[in-house]
Amino acid sequence: MSAARSVLSRFRAYLRYRETVTELSRLSDRDLADLGINRFEIQGIARG
Repeated sequence: MSAARSVLSRFRAYLRYRETVTELSRLSDRDLADLGINRFEIQGIARG
């Protein structure tokens, strides 16, 4: 049962990562700059 929870936890973390990447990628370069984020940093930020 613990292995199943671990897999589920990792899957949920991956879904959060993908959602974050998608949302940040939708922002304009100007909006990202207002947040202090460069486009090339999105994946690293999403990994948190």
